[in-house]
Amino acid sequence: MPQRHSKNNNDLAFFTYDEKRKLGYGTQKERLGKDSIKPFDACALCLKPFIDPLCCQKGHVFCKECILECLLSQKKDIQRKLAAHAAQQKQEKEEEEEKLTLQKARELEAFDQQNHGAVPQYSDKNHGRDKNGFHGANSVKVTSFEEEALRTMKAFWLPSATPEASMKVEAPPTSTVCPEGKEKLKLKSLFPVIFTEDNSDKKKSTSLDKSYICPSCKVTLTNTLSLVALSSCGHVFCKRCADKFMAVDKVCLVCNKGCKERNLVNLEKGGTGFAGHGDHLEAKDYKHLGSGSGLGLVRPSTKT
Repeated sequence: MPQRHSKNNNDLAFFTYDEKRKLGYGTQKERLGKDSIKPFDACALCLKPFIDPLCCQKGHVFCKECILECLLSQKKDIQRKLAAHAAQQKQEKEEEEEKLTLQKARELEAFDQQNHGAVPQYSDKNHGRDKNGFHGANSVKVTSFEEEALRTMKAFWLPSATPEASMKVEAPPTSTVCPEGKEKLKLKSLFPVIFTEDNSDKKKSTSLDKSYICPSCKVTLTNTLSLVALSSCGHVFCKRCADKFMAVDKVCLVCNKGCKERNLVNLEKGGTGFAGHGDHLEAKDYKHLGSGSGLGLVRPSTKT
């Protein structure tokens, strides 16, 4: 069977669509596969199967050790920034006081020279003063040899002759944030999550990994299902059972503990800094005309 003519025609004055794809030109698109999506039973920080999972009110699940270490590092960073901000404010206050002291000393010296000196001085600070600080022909500015050399030196590559820019430290926020959702997060707002393992004999003999089921309908939990956790007790159900039973009966089907509608937390699946999630699992890469072999070797740069 003959091949398509567009893939063999190489005597045109412009690139065909297939030639552009082979050269890696333009916008390359590729749908993310299963390996690019975080499983629902993986920690959002270490991307490994969670150990003693904790969940925030937005549905992000973390290992207990990972989230505690993250919050502790955030608190240490906040303390460090607060100390730097306080030191900067103290330094600015000292510089302002020193500036006021020098200004008062100059005013007193000018007043003393005006009353006791032979040469009269002008009270107007801007009268007869140039940009270097001279007060006309009768005034003499005393500078050291080093200051005069640095002022006239053109060796800008020397550290001593390089101008300095003051680094202003802004006041940091005092609250810790969720590493996944970027909302405010406190340790007391986290609650443990309890998944029901599938202990059937068939699963034990065929699978080495842990698999979880919904305790109500016994359906195996996967990334294709929407999951709901109860913040009152921590048990996890599929969204279908949660909307059908817990939202109506206001009680957990496993431990019979009362719950309210605000206790139903939708668990987030996928979506970390390294994986995509949602309905539009498509990676795009913008490339100029160059070497390449199409979609297979394109590294995803953005996810939508």
